Amino acid sequence: MNQNITFIGGGNMASAIIGGIINSGLASKDQITATAKTTATCSSLAERFGIHTTQDNGKAAETADILFLAVKPFLFPEVIPQIKDKVKKDALIISIAAGQPIATIESLFGHPIKLIRTMPNTPALVSEAMSALCVNDNVTEEELSTAIDIFNSFGKCEVVKESLMDVVTGVSGSSPAYVYMFIEAMADAAVADGMPRAQAYKFAAQSVLGSAKMVLETGTHPGALKDAVCSPAGTTIEAVAVLEEKGLRNAVISAQRACTKKSKDMSK
Repeated sequence: MNQNITFIGGGNMASAIIGGIINSGLASKDQITATAKTTATCSSLAERFGIHTTQDNGKAAETADILFLAVKPFLFPEVIPQIKDKVKKDALIISIAAGQPIATIESLFGHPIKLIRTMPNTPALVSEAMSALCVNDNVTEEELSTAIDIFNSFGKCEVVKESLMDVVTGVSGSSPAYVYMFIEAMADAAVADGMPRAQAYKFAAQSVLGSAKMVLETGTHPGALKDAVCSPAGTTIEAVAVLEEKGLRNAVISAQRACTKKSKDMSK
């Protein structure tokens, strides 16, 4: 990739993406610039990744072929005016901010831009993100392909309609919290039955990781994978019966739909 990449904002998610880009060889350290509010953060990013850093958003935007908006959503009205007249006309702008629709970002720039709205999730920090991408009408197929390569460098991604971004919030943006609760509950049960806490977390977390990998790599329906573990009159079907009795499926569906509804309400 022979393009300069700038991150306006150098927080955890930006750091995860920078790490993915460098580790995958998509771009060199010299091609990447990140901005931060403090000299301490700039120094930390430069030391960690060997990239260029600055506190000047406008200056950083001037050289960007690909520009990531990686600041908190509430800072957009403050930050975008600093860069909107500095960014190249043909630069690809990628927003990773939640709850900022394409139309809102376009209006803040006040002139035509190439824009991709995205939503990665926190497993990006261990290069296992699930990200959604949606584009405005000015983005070319080649530019979208470049963005897909970037997001696949720290996990997996899918292109979706913008109307599905609130659903993405429920199924991937917020869902790590549901999974952590499930892992914690599994570990609590193991501790109650005598297993040391640290060991219980390892057994539970690895089992969730392995199960997810089975779904992704085999392409087999989750129900079929579940059936394969459930021997007649065995231990697993006994546990599954209790989960059904206690309403696990309904709890997950109801919680996730509540999350999606909240995301829709916040976007109004």
